[in-house]
Amino acid sequence: MAMSRDLISKKTRYEFREYFVGIVLREIESEFDAADVPFDEDYVPNLSGQRRCLVEKYYHAVDFSKWSDVRKVLVVYENVLAHLEEQAESWPETGAGDYAKNMFSSLKKWIERDGYLYKDGRLKPVGKNIQIPEVEEVAARFDAPELHRQIERMRNSIDDDPSLAIGTAKELVETTCKTILNERGVDVDPNWDVTRLVKETRKVLGLLPDDIPNAVKGSEVIRRMLGNLGTIAQGLAELRNLYGTGHGREGRSKGLSPRHARLAVGAAATLATFLFETHEDRAL
Repeated sequence: MAMSRDLISKKTRYEFREYFVGIVLREIESEFDAADVPFDEDYVPNLSGQRRCLVEKYYHAVDFSKWSDVRKVLVVYENVLAHLEEQAESWPETGAGDYAKNMFSSLKKWIERDGYLYKDGRLKPVGKNIQIPEVEEVAARFDAPELHRQIERMRNSIDDDPSLAIGTAKELVETTCKTILNERGVDVDPNWDVTRLVKETRKVLGLLPDDIPNAVKGSEVIRRMLGNLGTIAQGLAELRNLYGTGHGREGRSKGLSPRHARLAVGAAATLATFLFETHEDRAL
Protein backbone atom coordinates (compact mmCIF):
# COMPACT_ATOMS: atom_id res chain seq x y z
CA MET A 1 0.00 0.00 0.00
CA ALA A 2 1.22 3.49 -0.82
CA MET A 3 2.55 5.59 2.02
CA SER A 4 0.10 8.21 3.26
CA ARG A 5 1.21 11.81 2.92
CA ASP A 6 0.48 14.71 5.20
CA LEU A 7 -2.22 16.97 3.78
CA ILE A 8 -0.78 19.90 5.73
CA SER A 9 3.00 20.13 5.82
CA LYS A 10 5.07 20.35 9.01
CA LYS A 11 6.34 23.75 7.92
CA THR A 12 2.83 25.17 7.61
CA ARG A 13 1.81 23.69 10.95
CA TYR A 14 4.89 25.28 12.52
CA GLU A 15 4.13 28.71 11.07
CA PHE A 16 0.54 28.67 12.35
CA ARG A 17 1.73 27.38 15.74
CA GLU A 18 4.11 30.32 16.02
CA TYR A 19 1.23 32.69 15.31
CA PHE A 20 -0.59 31.28 18.33
CA VAL A 21 2.38 32.15 20.57
CA GLY A 22 0.97 35.68 20.68
CA ILE A 23 -2.57 34.57 21.56
CA VAL A 24 -4.19 34.09 24.97
CA LEU A 25 -4.30 30.43 26.05
CA ARG A 26 -8.07 30.26 26.43
CA GLU A 27 -8.51 31.73 22.93
CA ILE A 28 -6.29 28.99 21.49
CA GLU A 29 -8.40 26.38 23.26
CA SER A 30 -11.57 28.05 22.05
CA GLU A 31 -10.43 28.03 18.40
CA PHE A 32 -9.40 24.37 18.35
CA ASP A 33 -12.29 23.12 20.49
CA ALA A 34 -14.86 24.99 18.39
CA ALA A 35 -13.53 23.14 15.32
CA ASP A 36 -13.71 19.78 17.18
CA VAL A 37 -9.97 19.23 16.81
CA PRO A 38 -8.98 16.31 19.11
CA PHE A 39 -6.66 16.93 22.09
CA ASP A 40 -3.97 14.64 23.55
CA GLU A 41 -3.91 15.43 27.25
CA ASP A 42 -1.14 12.92 27.97
CA TYR A 43 1.29 14.12 25.31
CA VAL A 44 4.29 16.07 26.63
CA PRO A 45 5.92 18.14 23.85
CA ASN A 46 9.65 18.79 24.04
CA LEU A 47 9.12 22.52 23.64
CA SER A 48 9.29 25.69 25.65
CA GLY A 49 6.24 27.83 26.25
CA GLN A 50 2.67 27.00 27.29
CA ARG A 51 1.15 28.16 24.04
CA ARG A 52 3.43 26.09 21.80
CA CYS A 53 2.83 23.04 23.99
CA LEU A 54 -0.92 23.58 23.93
CA VAL A 55 -1.03 23.73 20.13
CA GLU A 56 1.19 20.64 19.88
CA LYS A 57 -1.19 18.70 22.12
CA TYR A 58 -3.88 19.34 19.54
CA TYR A 59 -1.57 18.60 16.63
CA HIS A 60 -0.41 15.32 18.19
CA ALA A 61 -3.98 14.03 18.31
CA VAL A 62 -4.52 14.74 14.60
CA ASP A 63 -3.77 12.32 11.77
CA PHE A 64 -2.55 14.76 9.13
CA SER A 65 -2.90 12.16 6.38
CA LYS A 66 -6.62 11.80 7.16
CA TRP A 67 -8.98 14.27 5.52
CA SER A 68 -11.62 14.12 8.27
CA ASP A 69 -8.98 15.29 10.79
CA VAL A 70 -7.31 17.81 8.50
CA ARG A 71 -10.64 19.40 7.61
CA LYS A 72 -11.04 20.39 11.28
CA VAL A 73 -7.58 21.98 11.44
CA LEU A 74 -8.35 23.91 8.26
CA VAL A 75 -11.35 25.47 10.03
CA VAL A 76 -8.96 26.78 12.69
CA TYR A 77 -6.63 28.14 10.00
CA GLU A 78 -9.56 29.76 8.17
CA ASN A 79 -10.50 31.63 11.33
CA VAL A 80 -6.91 32.77 11.85
CA LEU A 81 -6.63 34.10 8.31
CA ALA A 82 -10.05 35.77 8.44
CA HIS A 83 -9.15 37.47 11.73
CA LEU A 84 -5.83 38.75 10.39
CA GLU A 85 -7.45 39.91 7.16
CA GLU A 86 -10.04 41.86 9.13
CA GLN A 87 -7.38 43.43 11.37
CA ALA A 88 -5.30 44.50 8.38
CA GLU A 89 -8.32 46.18 6.77
CA SER A 90 -9.54 47.80 10.00
CA TRP A 91 -6.22 49.38 11.01
CA PRO A 92 -4.37 49.90 7.71
CA GLU A 93 -2.07 52.72 8.87
CA THR A 94 -1.08 51.31 12.28
CA GLY A 95 1.58 48.98 13.59
CA ALA A 96 -1.08 46.43 14.43
CA GLY A 97 -2.42 46.66 10.90
CA ASP A 98 1.04 46.17 9.39
CA TYR A 99 1.65 43.14 11.63
CA ALA A 100 -1.69 41.60 10.65
CA LYS A 101 -1.05 42.24 6.96
CA ASN A 102 2.42 40.67 7.05
CA MET A 103 1.31 37.71 9.14
CA PHE A 104 -1.70 37.13 6.88
CA SER A 105 0.51 37.14 3.77
CA SER A 106 3.00 34.73 5.31
CA LEU A 107 0.47 32.20 6.60
CA LYS A 108 -1.56 32.39 3.39
CA LYS A 109 1.60 31.69 1.40
CA TRP A 110 2.42 28.56 3.40
CA ILE A 111 -1.06 27.05 3.36
CA GLU A 112 -1.40 27.73 -0.38
CA ARG A 113 1.91 25.93 -0.98
CA ASP A 114 0.23 22.89 0.55
CA GLY A 115 -2.49 23.06 -2.09
CA TYR A 116 -5.26 25.13 -0.51
CA LEU A 117 -6.82 28.33 -1.81
CA TYR A 118 -7.98 30.98 0.66
CA LYS A 119 -10.94 32.89 -0.74
CA ASP A 120 -13.94 34.57 0.87
CA GLY A 121 -12.90 33.35 4.30
CA ARG A 122 -12.65 29.71 3.30
CA LEU A 123 -9.79 27.30 2.55
CA LYS A 124 -10.47 24.91 -0.29
CA PRO A 125 -8.25 22.17 -1.75
CA VAL A 126 -7.00 22.94 -5.26
CA GLY A 127 -4.47 21.57 -7.71
CA LYS A 128 -3.03 18.28 -6.48
CA ASN A 129 -5.42 18.16 -3.56
CA ILE A 130 -8.69 18.77 -5.36
CA GLN A 131 -11.34 16.22 -4.42
CA ILE A 132 -8.66 13.59 -3.77
CA PRO A 133 -8.58 13.56 0.05
CA GLU A 134 -12.12 12.18 0.35
CA VAL A 135 -11.62 9.25 -2.00
CA GLU A 136 -8.16 8.61 -0.56
CA GLU A 137 -9.60 8.31 2.91
CA VAL A 138 -12.38 5.96 1.80
CA ALA A 139 -9.99 3.86 -0.29
CA ALA A 140 -7.70 3.44 2.73
CA ARG A 141 -10.36 1.20 4.28
CA PHE A 142 -10.02 -1.27 1.41
CA ASP A 143 -7.11 -3.59 0.74
CA ALA A 144 -6.62 -2.35 -2.81
CA PRO A 145 -3.04 -1.20 -3.52
CA GLU A 146 -3.89 -0.27 -7.12
CA LEU A 147 -6.37 2.33 -5.88
CA HIS A 148 -3.66 4.04 -3.88
CA ARG A 149 -1.27 3.99 -6.84
CA GLN A 150 -3.90 5.58 -9.06
CA ILE A 151 -4.73 8.26 -6.48
CA GLU A 152 -1.07 9.20 -6.11
CA ARG A 153 -0.60 9.17 -9.89
CA MET A 154 -3.53 11.55 -10.35
CA ARG A 155 -2.27 13.82 -7.58
CA ASN A 156 1.18 14.10 -9.14
CA SER A 157 0.09 14.53 -12.75
CA ILE A 158 -2.75 17.06 -12.68
CA ASP A 159 -0.48 20.03 -13.29
CA ASP A 160 2.51 18.36 -14.96
CA ASP A 161 0.81 15.76 -17.18
CA PRO A 162 -2.95 16.44 -17.56
CA SER A 163 -3.37 13.62 -20.09
CA LEU A 164 -2.06 11.09 -17.58
CA ALA A 165 -4.40 12.47 -14.91
CA ILE A 166 -7.39 12.14 -17.25
CA GLY A 167 -6.50 8.56 -18.18
CA THR A 168 -5.94 7.63 -14.54
CA ALA A 169 -9.26 9.20 -13.50
CA LYS A 170 -11.08 6.72 -15.72
CA GLU A 171 -8.94 3.88 -14.36
CA LEU A 172 -9.82 4.91 -10.81
CA VAL A 173 -13.53 4.52 -11.52
CA GLU A 174 -12.91 1.14 -13.16
CA THR A 175 -10.88 -0.12 -10.19
CA THR A 176 -13.48 1.20 -7.75
CA CYS A 177 -16.26 -0.69 -9.51
CA LYS A 178 -14.24 -3.92 -9.79
CA THR A 179 -13.33 -3.74 -6.10
CA ILE A 180 -16.94 -3.31 -5.03
CA LEU A 181 -18.27 -5.97 -7.40
CA ASN A 182 -15.65 -8.48 -6.27
CA GLU A 183 -16.48 -7.84 -2.61
CA ARG A 184 -20.13 -8.46 -3.41
CA GLY A 185 -19.42 -11.72 -5.21
CA VAL A 186 -20.22 -10.48 -8.72
CA ASP A 187 -18.18 -11.98 -11.55
CA VAL A 188 -16.66 -9.15 -13.59
CA ASP A 189 -16.51 -9.66 -17.34
CA PRO A 190 -13.06 -8.49 -18.55
CA ASN A 191 -14.76 -7.01 -21.62
CA TRP A 192 -16.89 -4.58 -19.61
CA ASP A 193 -15.95 -0.97 -20.27
CA VAL A 194 -16.18 1.74 -17.60
CA THR A 195 -19.79 2.57 -18.47
CA ARG A 196 -20.87 -1.06 -18.05
CA LEU A 197 -18.84 -1.39 -14.85
CA VAL A 198 -20.57 1.63 -13.32
CA LYS A 199 -23.96 0.31 -14.41
CA GLU A 200 -23.34 -3.10 -12.84
CA THR A 201 -22.05 -1.47 -9.65
CA ARG A 202 -25.08 0.78 -9.44
CA LYS A 203 -27.30 -2.25 -9.97
CA VAL A 204 -25.76 -4.27 -7.14
CA LEU A 205 -25.88 -1.23 -4.83
CA GLY A 206 -29.50 -0.40 -5.67
CA LEU A 207 -28.56 2.88 -7.31
CA LEU A 208 -30.45 2.56 -10.58
CA PRO A 209 -33.29 5.06 -11.09
CA ASP A 210 -35.84 2.22 -11.07
CA ASP A 211 -34.71 1.31 -7.53
CA ILE A 212 -36.22 4.53 -6.12
CA PRO A 213 -39.89 4.10 -5.07
CA ASN A 214 -42.38 6.74 -6.16
CA ALA A 215 -43.30 7.33 -2.52
CA VAL A 216 -39.83 8.64 -1.69
CA LYS A 217 -39.80 12.41 -1.30
CA GLY A 218 -38.03 13.99 -4.25
CA SER A 219 -37.94 10.66 -6.08
CA GLU A 220 -37.78 12.27 -9.52
CA VAL A 221 -34.81 14.42 -8.55
CA ILE A 222 -33.04 11.43 -7.01
CA ARG A 223 -33.67 9.33 -10.13
CA ARG A 224 -32.30 12.10 -12.33
CA MET A 225 -29.16 12.45 -10.22
CA LEU A 226 -28.59 8.68 -10.17
CA GLY A 227 -29.00 8.60 -13.93
CA ASN A 228 -26.24 11.19 -14.19
CA LEU A 229 -23.78 8.77 -12.57
CA GLY A 230 -23.73 6.84 -15.82
CA THR A 231 -23.24 10.09 -17.72
CA ILE A 232 -20.12 10.86 -15.66
CA ALA A 233 -18.66 7.45 -16.52
CA GLN A 234 -19.42 7.91 -20.21
CA GLY A 235 -17.91 11.39 -20.17
CA LEU A 236 -14.70 10.14 -18.55
CA ALA A 237 -14.41 7.41 -21.16
CA GLU A 238 -14.88 9.83 -24.04
CA LEU A 239 -12.50 12.41 -22.59
CA ARG A 240 -9.85 9.75 -22.01
CA ASN A 241 -10.25 8.46 -25.57
CA LEU A 242 -9.79 11.96 -26.94
CA TYR A 243 -7.09 13.35 -24.67
CA GLY A 244 -6.01 10.85 -22.05
CA THR A 245 -3.26 8.26 -22.03
CA GLY A 246 -3.74 4.86 -23.53
CA HIS A 247 -4.46 5.83 -27.13
CA GLY A 248 -2.00 7.06 -29.72
CA ARG A 249 -2.81 10.52 -31.06
CA GLU A 250 -1.74 12.60 -34.02
CA GLY A 251 1.73 13.98 -33.32
CA ARG A 252 0.73 17.65 -33.47
CA SER A 253 -2.42 17.28 -31.36
CA LYS A 254 -2.66 19.36 -28.22
CA GLY A 255 -3.76 17.96 -24.90
CA LEU A 256 -6.01 19.64 -22.39
CA SER A 257 -4.88 21.97 -19.63
CA PRO A 258 -4.64 21.25 -15.88
CA ARG A 259 -8.09 22.76 -15.36
CA HIS A 260 -9.61 20.08 -17.59
CA ALA A 261 -7.63 17.42 -15.71
CA ARG A 262 -8.97 18.80 -12.43
CA LEU A 263 -12.50 18.49 -13.82
CA ALA A 264 -11.93 14.84 -14.77
CA VAL A 265 -10.19 13.99 -11.50
CA GLY A 266 -12.84 15.79 -9.44
CA ALA A 267 -15.67 13.97 -11.20
CA ALA A 268 -13.97 10.58 -10.91
CA ALA A 269 -13.09 11.10 -7.24
CA THR A 270 -16.62 12.22 -6.38
CA LEU A 271 -18.14 9.22 -8.17
CA ALA A 272 -15.69 6.76 -6.61
CA THR A 273 -16.29 8.18 -3.12
CA PHE A 274 -20.06 7.97 -3.51
CA LEU A 275 -19.91 4.35 -4.70
CA PHE A 276 -17.54 3.29 -1.92
CA GLU A 277 -19.57 5.02 0.79
CA THR A 278 -22.78 3.45 -0.52
CA HIS A 279 -21.07 0.05 -0.57
CA GLU A 280 -20.08 0.51 3.09
CA ASP A 281 -23.45 1.91 4.10
CA ARG A 282 -25.33 -0.99 2.53
CA ALA A 283 -23.41 -3.75 4.25
CA LEU A 284 -23.59 -7.27 2.87
